[in-house]
Amino acid sequence: MPTAIAVTSADLVLPPTDPGTPRAAVLPPPEGRPLDASVADMQQLLTRYGHVVVVCPTSVPAAVEHRLHAVRSLLESDRIALVRTDLPPLGAAVLVRQLCRLTGCDFTPGVLASAARLLAHYIYAGAVLGSVSRLDRVPVGLGSHLKSWLPGAHFAVLAGPTPQMVRVGSGEQALAGPEFATELLLARGHLQTDWPATTLVPRWRIPGPVQETALPASSPAWWGTGKLVEFAAYLPDLSVLHQLVSSVRREICHWCGMDLIGDRCGFCAAPLTVPEPGGGAYAGARGTGSYAGAQDAGSYAGAYTDPQGTDPRPADPRHALEPADPHAPGPAVPHPTRALGPGAHTPRALP
Repeated sequence: MPTAIAVTSADLVLPPTDPGTPRAAVLPPPEGRPLDASVADMQQLLTRYGHVVVVCPTSVPAAVEHRLHAVRSLLESDRIALVRTDLPPLGAAVLVRQLCRLTGCDFTPGVLASAARLLAHYIYAGAVLGSVSRLDRVPVGLGSHLKSWLPGAHFAVLAGPTPQMVRVGSGEQALAGPEFATELLLARGHLQTDWPATTLVPRWRIPGPVQETALPASSPAWWGTGKLVEFAAYLPDLSVLHQLVSSVRREICHWCGMDLIGDRCGFCAAPLTVPEPGGGAYAGARGTGSYAGAQDAGSYAGAYTDPQGTDPRPADPRHALEPADPHAPGPAVPHPTRALGPGAHTPRALP
């Protein structure tokens, strides 16, 4: 029984790449919808699939996140994972489609939920904007703010994996792109420009035709303007995605018992290792199979070799999830939230 992938908006559902890819389930927004109806929707997914991974962008209204937590609490279920992502709308939609494709593979629900953070690092999501005066999700300098008022000024902005911004025009700096083979997906708003196809494609050595889709309704609000062309470069091959995820060492969450990859459980958000007094929150992670210890654990090292001679790893795989410095004082880690089973009253303390 495959794991269900659910989303908080229909904007995050792209057409499937093949007939065998299941579509993500759309959870209706809480506005004007009673809580018991939301509970019934989730219960139906749990009954059909067993586990549900909900991809919830950090840009959604607080009411959406509150409704998801309320539904999970009322169902007292530890089979619902709430995965947050900072990706812009089109990039988040690409991530959702990749997760949907991976549900047909041999991954457990815990691995799928924690793999979202890994896959997001390999999605180069950005946009060409007619103005950056209202852009507040990517760092914008004062000079760029002033130049955005010039007639005809366009800006190419990369939101992730590393934020960048350049002014489109003669002598422009190049956006640092992926060092592995990708495909490009475009979504056009109210901006007439072919810059992604004419400039970005050859610079990033993207083969094949550029795919286009409808602009997500939430994109203008995310980017601060409707004059945009949003783009996302991503790994298109299922075999590469499968090998990328399967090459990372699996662990068992000490809190909820789910499988995980990386340094944090996708279902209960508990860290891989229990923080010790006076140690960092991720102290010891490098030796226990987290992304930070990929070279020692054999996860990224030798995981995949592109037939074209490229490698999907970032320049420094230790930065894939940006773990905390193990020598720095760790932040206070609250007890992770764990769904309670029937008859339970309080969660147990961390061991």
